[in-house]
Amino acid sequence: MTEIAICGCCGKMGRVINDIISGREDCEVLCGIDISGEQYDSFPVYKKFSQIEKEPDVLIDFSHPSCLDDMLEYCLTKGVPVVIATTGYTDEQIGKIKKASEQIPVFFTFNMSLGINLLAELAKKAVQVLGGQFDIEIVEKHHNLKIDAPSGTAIMLANAINEESGNIYNYVYDRHSVRQKRSKNEIGIHSIRGGTIVGEHEIIFAGRDEVISLKHEAHSKQVFAVGSVNAALFICGKPAGLYDMKELI
Repeated sequence: MTEIAICGCCGKMGRVINDIISGREDCEVLCGIDISGEQYDSFPVYKKFSQIEKEPDVLIDFSHPSCLDDMLEYCLTKGVPVVIATTGYTDEQIGKIKKASEQIPVFFTFNMSLGINLLAELAKKAVQVLGGQFDIEIVEKHHNLKIDAPSGTAIMLANAINEESGNIYNYVYDRHSVRQKRSKNEIGIHSIRGGTIVGEHEIIFAGRDEVISLKHEAHSKQVFAVGSVNAALFICGKPAGLYDMKELI
């Protein structure tokens, strides 16, 4: 039985992860970490990592970028593998995540959905076929409570396209202040926030007299929770390194 700690257990995603784990027989929630201190009946919740009494086999993080330093310090000190599913990290913080993976197993991705990762692979294939003949735009939609923009997933998709193209593209997030025609070497990334949209991502390839659109819609947060739990079980027992959905798939 794999014992899992949930960082951000009192948040929306933390609760969904707990619900997913409770329906499985190969793992259980050992404890939670959340600054709210709200308690569960089935496991203890700590406000600080230093308060954890028993070490988990793996930790799943769906919290906030501000928790990163304390979380990495705990996992590095105790040798605990970690699944990092929080978004909104700075480049400096991503550097810390990659550095930590030199000592412990770290599963890090901007999106835990199998469908989104398939979308990234399809986008790479489209780039191979279409070359530089089509303009590329990415539109992402999320609920009105999401703080970061653009979404980490939109950046992940743009990065996948850019790497496949030899890193020739620049990302453009705002065109209203620049009155000039669109550059060929740019990917426009646009954010929409409203209602209770769980997550929608569309990649638009616009060419001469034709448009190709690749789209993914998440209708429930469960798709991300299931992915994170599968990732947690996957990295248990793995050597130190940086893992993502490609290895899991």
